[in-house]
Formats: sequence, C-alpha cells, structure tokens
Amino acid sequence: MNLQRIFGLLFCLFISNELLAQQTDSAYVRENYTKIERQIPMRDGVKLFTSIYIPKNQSKKYPFLINRTPYTVAPYGEDKYKLSLGNFPAMMREGFIFVYQDVRGRWMSEGTFADIRPQVVGKKGKTAIDESTDTYDTIDWLVKNVKGNNGNAGIYGISYPGFYSTTSLPNAHPALKAVSPQAPVTDWYLGDDFHHRGTLFLMDAFSFMGSFGVPRPKPITPDKGPKGFQFPIQDNYRFYLEAGSVKNLKDRYFADSIKFWNDLFKHPNLDTFWKSRLITPHLTNVKPAVMVVGGFFDAEDAYGTFATYKAIEKKNPGANNILVAGPWFHGGWVRSDGSFLGDINFGKTTSIDYQQEYELPFFKHYLKGDGDFNASEANIFVTGSNEWKKFNTWPPQDVETKNLYLQPNGKLAFEKVGRTDSWDEYVSDPNNPVPYQDVIQAKRTREYMIDDQRFAARRPDVKTYQTDALTEDITLTGPVLANLVVSTTGTDADYVVKLIDVYPEDAPNPIPNPKNLIMGGYEMLVRGEIMRGKYRNSFEKPEAFVPGAITKVNYPLPDVAHTFKKGHKIMIQIQNSWFPLADRNPQKFMDIYQAEPQDFQKATHKIYHDVHNSSFITVSVLK
Repeated sequence: MNLQRIFGLLFCLFISNELLAQQTDSAYVRENYTKIERQIPMRDGVKLFTSIYIPKNQSKKYPFLINRTPYTVAPYGEDKYKLSLGNFPAMMREGFIFVYQDVRGRWMSEGTFADIRPQVVGKKGKTAIDESTDTYDTIDWLVKNVKGNNGNAGIYGISYPGFYSTTSLPNAHPALKAVSPQAPVTDWYLGDDFHHRGTLFLMDAFSFMGSFGVPRPKPITPDKGPKGFQFPIQDNYRFYLEAGSVKNLKDRYFADSIKFWNDLFKHPNLDTFWKSRLITPHLTNVKPAVMVVGGFFDAEDAYGTFATYKAIEKKNPGANNILVAGPWFHGGWVRSDGSFLGDINFGKTTSIDYQQEYELPFFKHYLKGDGDFNASEANIFVTGSNEWKKFNTWPPQDVETKNLYLQPNGKLAFEKVGRTDSWDEYVSDPNNPVPYQDVIQAKRTREYMIDDQRFAARRPDVKTYQTDALTEDITLTGPVLANLVVSTTGTDADYVVKLIDVYPEDAPNPIPNPKNLIMGGYEMLVRGEIMRGKYRNSFEKPEAFVPGAITKVNYPLPDVAHTFKKGHKIMIQIQNSWFPLADRNPQKFMDIYQAEPQDFQKATHKIYHDVHNSSFITVSVLK
C-alpha cells in the first residue's frame, strides 16, 4: 500500500473520530444541560439575545462562564443544542452555567453594532453605554435571575470575543472573578487584523468585511442573514493585483455598502477614530484575576495578546494578571492539539498542556474555589528548543540586549562592520510585489507565519543577511527592534523585516514525509512585520521621504520566544512588499486609499551597513 493511500485512510479515520466525538459531545450537552434563551435588558432598554446552558444536576451551585460574541450564539431555539460547550470538552464536563450572548446589534440582539465600540468616559445617564456596561448589566441580570448560581462569573473569548473579554475589566461587576482574553482584538491600527504599523492588511480586511461588515437590517438568524462576498478568482495574488488598487476594490465590489470599509478610507492616519477604539488606556483598577492567552504564530492577533497583558501590568502593578503564550495559530490552543504548525513539529501536544494546566484550573480555582492555581507570571513555550519556560516577568529580565548588524555580502553578525560607504541597492516594483507565500491560494493561510522563506530569498528585491553557523544555542525572548538606515528614489516606501531560523544542511527530513519536504537549509519564519515608511516618525502626521536622502526607519516587531539551535543560522530578510497580505505602497507620498493603478511606480532602494550608517536588529538574548 503506497504512502498516499495510507495517509488517505488515516485522514478518513481522523474525520470519523472527529464526527463521533462531536456526536458524543452533543449527546452529553443534551443529557446534562438545560438550555434556556432570554432577551436580557440593558440599562438603555436594548435587549441582548442570550443562550444559557444550566447543568441538570442541581445538587450544587455553579458559576457562570460567559462568552460574548459578534459571530452568533447559534443554534437558536431552546430545543437546539450546541455540539459542545466551553473552549474544550473538559470544560463542559467540569460543569458551569455556560452563557452565550449576541453582542449589541448582531444577529438576534437588538441595538446598533459598532466595530470595537469605543469606551464612554465619565458615563452619565442610562444612554451612556459601551461594551463594559453591557457586560456589567448582563452579569447583574444573570446573578439575580438564573437559579442555582454561586454568585461568581467568568468571561473568556478568542479574537473578537477576546476583545469583549477585555472590555469586561473596566468597572467590572463585583461578581466577575476571572477573565481570559485570548488573542484579543486590541489595536486595529498598529498590529491586529487589519493594520500593521499603519499598513492595511488587505486580504484579511477585505475578506472579513466582505461578510462580517454587510449590514444587518434587523435581528435575524444567520441562515436568513446577509451572505459573504464570493471571489471571482481563486488565486488571491492575481485577484488583488488585477484589481489595480484598494480604491478599485471598493468601487467595484463594495461601493458604500460596508461601513467599516468606508471608515478605513476616511481614516488612513492614526486619528481620534482609531484612538477612541483602544481599550488599553481604560484597563485601570483591574480587580478580577486575568489570564491573557495567545499564540506566537497567530496571523490575526499576536499583537493584541502582548499589548493587553503589558497594558494591564503597567496600569495595575498589583493586579493578578498572567500570560500564557505558545506556538499556536489563531485559537490553536483549543482548535488543535498544538503538536505542530505547517512543516514544524514541536514535539509536544502544547494545546493539551495548556488546557489541562492553565485554562481549566484557572476557572475552577477562581470561580469554584476548587484546587490550587500556581501558574507563573509568564508561561511561555519556546520554539526551537521546544520547551515550556516560566518567567517572573514578560519580557524576561534575565536577558542581554544585543544588536545583529547587517553587513556586506549578505553577512549578519553581533559585531559592527568597519567599512565605510557600504550598502545594498535594488529595485522594488509594486506591480511585481513579493508574495507572502510560495503557492497558489484562494485564501490566506495561517501557516505563513512559520513557513519556509527560501522562495523569497531567490528574488532580487529581497535582501538576505545571515550569521555563520551558531556554535551554541541562542534563545531570543521578548521584543525585536528593527533599526534600518535606508534611502529610496521614491517619496514613500514600506519595509518588511523577517527574522528567520536557517536549518543546517544535514537537518533530517520528517518520517513519514508526504509533502516531500527538504529540511536541509529550511528557512523557518520566526517573526515578520511591516512598517509603512511615511509613518516612521509619527502615525498621526505622515512624512514624505526625500528622494536619495539617508533616512532612519525604526520599528518594533511583535515579541518572540525562540531558540536558534547550535549549527543553525540566524537570518534577516528585508523587502518592500508582502503581497497580498499587505496592500501595495505606490512608493510615492499620497493617500494610498485614493491611489489609481497608474500611481504605482518602481523605486530604487538602498540599505546601508557601514560604520557611520549601520542597519541592525536589536534582540534580547536569554542568559
């Protein structure tokens, strides 16, 4: 029997087991929970549709475990049950009063929806509502109206529901004892989902808003609701390139029908529209226990995980606030066993570790008073060495800050180069942008966050720098800072910096190897980030580049936790497009949302690496 047939049979077995597990869980929910549906009134009179699953065993009282979501609490009807409750089956079997709520203005809830609704400061009167007041009013109603509760409530959620988890913290209800924002949407301008450092993340914004952003005229169930956008081309690189510009996409497919897409066009800079939607400035006087969770390889909200944790730490020195971060894609800590991502195997079922050691004990302890929960301040899975590490702070304090200097001839070293007048020169053409992955795809994959970068290194418009083979392990933890010295013949430019782990040439291939991977020389992406150059000094006030002038472009990449093993190499790649992940920069100073196809022009770029103008990457090396 050939390998392809073996893997086909294994896949069928996996699917069969998954379906059996779902059927088993569905039966468990029906046999052990009673479902009720209620329209819970908010202080302004708007009612929010809420599904409540109450344990049938009434021999003891239970805490509430709440999930507030814009993605529907389906199925609707008190005789129709979810297949499972909570983030994973062990939570369901532990026993909580599970509460699912359509947030204001979504699906069967009344009111008007607002994306990442701004907080109201100095609330006065019943009409001064935000997500914090809606959460407070929900908990207050539940505690007073659902029998058999023990007076405690917890909130959890991944992604957008992670945002709603975070918003429960300001002026929290006294019954709220434990909150877990997981991959929380936090900053849609600097690093989550739709913008990175002022750059529009084109694929995610367009595909998401093409369905999620379609207006809902009245409370409605998903089967009767608006339908998502249907792509006419199944090659995402071609679809977005042939559109010609972001403006063309809007004019051709959305017109003025998608409110948030219109907002993007109205607010290209970091103005009050974006600042008002930041929840982090409001995370003061935090009283519930908090466990922030996220993945280092989360394509959507890696930024929000660390930004939320750090904001709570900074504003609440005495708060009970911890961090758990692993080698996961978006929600991978409950949507997979966490043993691998893409081509990279982590050697452990990291998601099972998390569920058993962190999430379930966290809620049991703080909501039921059951068991000890002795997690460290920062509980981090370090890839490369593939081990869980516990730290007293995040970023860790026991580190040495070092600079990795770009050098001539594609070299990278911790020592500064001694030459003068040294640079690399190349041409970037936005009409032939660097792809973010090396395959034809209809949708953006989650694996790009960790994928092999050898395809990019072959392009003349990607500059590559690497160390010699390492003589000992080097573990990087915490922030990575790009410090570039550049020039361009244009008046604007994007800069993409990628931190990469280069495997030795004798690295063994996996066994079995159905994808025919060649791991010798594999270039694993550890972290990548883009910066729109015109925002290099201010996101509020963009500045043109002076053609030919030597200019500094400095910016942070999201945090990392990775060991570069002995015999491996550290690589840095620099490029000026990352398409269609990020929208194209026309390489001239303008409002890119108004760019026409003819505005996109070639530019010649220089990256400097000499004694006077040193480009380098700052990293924190764990001692």
